[in-house]
Amino acid sequence: MDGVPPIRDAQRRVLVEAAEEARSLLAAARLARVNAWVFGTFAALSILSGMGSPVALLVGVGLAVVARNEFVGGQRVARFDVSGLQLLWRNQVGLLALIVGSALWGIYRATRAPAPEMAELSEVMGDDLGGLIRDLSIAMYVGVIAVAAVYQGWNARFYHVRIARMEDFVRRTPEWARSVLRAMWG
Repeated sequence: MDGVPPIRDAQRRVLVEAAEEARSLLAAARLARVNAWVFGTFAALSILSGMGSPVALLVGVGLAVVARNEFVGGQRVARFDVSGLQLLWRNQVGLLALIVGSALWGIYRATRAPAPEMAELSEVMGDDLGGLIRDLSIAMYVGVIAVAAVYQGWNARFYHVRIARMEDFVRRTPEWARSVLRAMWG
């Protein structure tokens, strides 16, 4: 390290403060990376299981787009690029719309166009069982919508509230300090 001047105390303070604040901001990149792998896995499963179902195939493609956006958004956040957070919160809203649309389709199918197997089951077991299965299906889809609204809503808010903090961080933190942090945390 000959010829490289040691870091000054003022620079060290700037770097320590920036690192402390960056940890909180980079939690969004870590969450996006986990979400990306989860949604990518569900996308692959939906596409593979949906070869005979246009709806499952459509959901799988939608999940693949969501997973891709989570990867891209997370990478941008890791570079302290505010556009990553903007992409991520919008992506969560899009995912919520996909989940709600899929669940509403399931409710429609359960009430208006039940599977032929259900008609056969109702004949054998009686209409009461068919009604019970329909009601349970509706309750399940309503539950999926409720859980998704809470979780995706929380994720969208998690990303969105960090936008102003990231903008402030980028404005206050010198580029050299952000470069050091990017190099350290890659």
